[in-house]
Amino acid sequence: MSTAAAKEFRTIENIVGPLVFVTGVKGIGYSEIAEIILPDGTVRRGKVLETQEGRALIQVFEGTSNLDPGSARVRFTAKGQEIGLSPDMVGRVFDGFGRLTDGGPPIIPDKYANINGVPMNPYARDYPNEFIQTGISTIDVLNPLVRGQKLPIFSGSGMPHNRMAAQIARQAAVKKSGEKFGVVFAAMGITFEESNFFIEDFKRTGALERSVMFINLADDPAIERISIPRLALTAAEYLAYELGMHILVILTDMTNYCEALREISAARKEVPSRRGYPGYLYTDLATIYERAGRLKGKDGSITQIPILTMPEDDKTHPVPDLTGYITEGQIILGRSFHAEGVYPPVDVLPSLSRLKDKGIGKDKTREDHAGVMNQLYAAYARGKNAQELAVVLGESALSSLDLRYMEFARRFEAEFITQAENENRDIEDNLALGWKLLGILPSVELKRIRPEFVEKHYIAADSRGGEAIRPDQGDKP
Repeated sequence: MSTAAAKEFRTIENIVGPLVFVTGVKGIGYSEIAEIILPDGTVRRGKVLETQEGRALIQVFEGTSNLDPGSARVRFTAKGQEIGLSPDMVGRVFDGFGRLTDGGPPIIPDKYANINGVPMNPYARDYPNEFIQTGISTIDVLNPLVRGQKLPIFSGSGMPHNRMAAQIARQAAVKKSGEKFGVVFAAMGITFEESNFFIEDFKRTGALERSVMFINLADDPAIERISIPRLALTAAEYLAYELGMHILVILTDMTNYCEALREISAARKEVPSRRGYPGYLYTDLATIYERAGRLKGKDGSITQIPILTMPEDDKTHPVPDLTGYITEGQIILGRSFHAEGVYPPVDVLPSLSRLKDKGIGKDKTREDHAGVMNQLYAAYARGKNAQELAVVLGESALSSLDLRYMEFARRFEAEFITQAENENRDIEDNLALGWKLLGILPSVELKRIRPEFVEKHYIAADSRGGEAIRPDQGDKP
């Protein structure tokens, strides 16, 4: 061992997979960055996962192949993993170490920050209360996204969550003009094909000009996958709280992140919990999700859309289950919709935004938004029930009102839920579409909308091709 001041050791005791055990250490901190120096001068970096009784456990980023315990040296840097921050980050692509991968010029950082961040004081939080428009009807009207919110998308294998993520990234905007808006996009454990899709789509549509991208491929080290969301959120905090921008952070796929956490936990021989995941999975996810929000006295905000794939479409799986406890709702993609070719295949009935009422209404979206949202949801639920009854009893057993609800449900799926991948619908257009569909029903059925809004916006229409229905006309059997 060399001098204590240098914190350099030649006491590698054992190597197990990507892990290196070093003995005789002193003054080493958790999450500290270590450098493993090979005899030829090559340096591999690692992160301290555990320190106890003079021993340190290091996860090596580049792997431990051809690493000889007898000849390698370990140098501890006394610093955690950091990223250089600058306004010039916007428009650039980084890897899981925070290194540029787009071939562009280097960035001169204004400052360096530890990627683990600092817990946000609950007293300093400001309540989310402003609308973010995504251009997707099922989100903007029925499950509005609010600045400072955490609203995950629950998907499944083979479903178009990546296409939806790219669409949200290029379409998302704040309604007030003049406010600075940006996107921090972090992809974990994706294939080269998916990475190429995201980068090319962002370049082609111009979304990259206001975005910071962090990309981790499936064959990259698992420890890098753990760093990616923290790198992204550190960049987001800089842009939001120091530069006053409103930042939307998209994290995909959080299931890959949790798999990497499970892999590292297994390598450390920790006692597994549900489905083999570590018992601290909930706490670890909370350290990521709770970095969203607004701070009193700060102009900027951080809003999160974590995307995760549910193994076997199981909502009770630990990853979606624990995510649901931490976040404020969920957007669920439906397998049956996807099989029918519906895009985006959002399953409206189980989806929920718990903060939806805080970001809509007069001076935010429109004064009739809340009523239209509730009425569309209720009408669609009743229409789906009528469809199930028709399967059992036949349509002849249903009332004419039930038939109208069935027609509403059919057209709601075909015209409201379904939209093109490049179709960016303004909230005004979405509300107009909602009123058009509600015109299929008699006005007396619109019990969740205030009468003055019904009088102002309701236009009756007979979807079956007959005469128009008067606003005051009830349904007749």
